[in-house]
Amino acid sequence: MRTEATLMSRQLEFSGKRYWILSDPDGSAWKATVVEILDDAGAITSAVGIEAKAETRGAADDAAERKLRRMVRGAGAAPES
Repeated sequence: MRTEATLMSRQLEFSGKRYWILSDPDGSAWKATVVEILDDAGAITSAVGIEAKAETRGAADDAAERKLRRMVRGAGAAPES
């Protein structure tokens, strides 16, 4: 269960779409999930279906970001810098 105290996030933008990588502890590891931000305030999101788990938050976030980049490239959109 996510709580404000444990939730961490990273925001990315690809081809005008914004995504959050949300991370929280999962036992002795970290689990990162990706959601698309659908409104300006970030109050409305949609799950993308990408998850990654690793020993550290950074490693889980990086793995989720790599999966997201591959998904976006596969859809024909080039990631923005």
